[in-house]
Amino acid sequence: MSVPFIDLKRFEEGIIEHYTNKVKELTQNTHFIGGKEVEQFEETLKNDNNVLYAIGCANGTDAIQLALRACGIGPGDKVLLPDLTFWATFEAIVNVGAEPITIDIDLEDLQMDFFLFQEAIEKFKPKAAILVHLYGWTSQYIHEFRKYAQEKNIFLIEDGAQSYSVKINDESIYKNAFISTISFYPAKVFGAAGDAGAVLTNNKELAEKVRSLGNHGRELHYSHGAVGWNSRLGSLQAAYLNINFPFLKKRIQSRRTIAERYRNDLKNYNVHTAPGLISLEGKILKGSKTKIRIEENGYLNVILIEPEKREKLIEHLKKHEVGYGIVYPEPISEQKGAKPYLKHKLGGEKAKQITQSVINLPLFPYLTEQEYETIIKVMNSF
Repeated sequence: MSVPFIDLKRFEEGIIEHYTNKVKELTQNTHFIGGKEVEQFEETLKNDNNVLYAIGCANGTDAIQLALRACGIGPGDKVLLPDLTFWATFEAIVNVGAEPITIDIDLEDLQMDFFLFQEAIEKFKPKAAILVHLYGWTSQYIHEFRKYAQEKNIFLIEDGAQSYSVKINDESIYKNAFISTISFYPAKVFGAAGDAGAVLTNNKELAEKVRSLGNHGRELHYSHGAVGWNSRLGSLQAAYLNINFPFLKKRIQSRRTIAERYRNDLKNYNVHTAPGLISLEGKILKGSKTKIRIEENGYLNVILIEPEKREKLIEHLKKHEVGYGIVYPEPISEQKGAKPYLKHKLGGEKAKQITQSVINLPLFPYLTEQEYETIIKVMNSF
């Protein structure tokens, strides 16, 4: 049987009818911008992630740009980012006029290398850094990243586009971030019916700046205290997210179960995932006693395979009609569009190694038993 890489049509019973009725209601009342749907969604984000402020916006890329600008990042400011991430992270830095510096990754968790991060801060004196929580988990050094950035007065913006429902020691990954961003692109674990995003923070001043910048820099309706742009979250998108939220835990559990089954059933492959409970005592700084348990959200299956075998595996999957992805095929520093803007890079060999090795198998809520068994059979016959 054919198995898609992703299927966004696995709706729970009643979802389509509920949303259709909601669209009719909002259209009849011309409630398109702001209003109770957006207010309800922002309240849900605050409560679900235990943060004080949540500001909806047009998309995840805008969310990063809003966070950067709210932190005062602009022309001439240096900003660190991992060499392995989606293009939007780099793009947002360039679009605010700042100067991006890519940092290589840690092969243990595929996130930004903490020790190179320290080195880059000392060497380049950046004003900010974007820590990306890639693949639906995060760095084992997340606490150290936050602590070191604070000690060095670096604005640490956390790109959480792929990490909704990721837990650190049983708490939302966004809870203790200085400022974090979310994408609700339809393919995410919590997806909208189009583009949507949000910025989360516990800092009132930052929250007010983000809200103003995303609404033309408004202070009052026709009073503008800054030059912003239009990045408001629409009511129809908020309504769709509100309707889907009650089912999110069930979807996440379905994803986590599939991810765990892949780990157990594909032991001949390097199935990468979030680290479990680990102790970093003595590994960071003398006297450090950090303990951390990261629970992934099942966003993406990540398998690392020898580069010379990957193309053959792809042909094998195609032959048997099993979908796959390559997230991502190039490091940021080697993208054609990066060349005019990249200020510096630190390392990059490991990021390139991953881009030449990674392949992703289907992972989405309610993958059927027959579909799953087909995938495992095809993989085991390679």
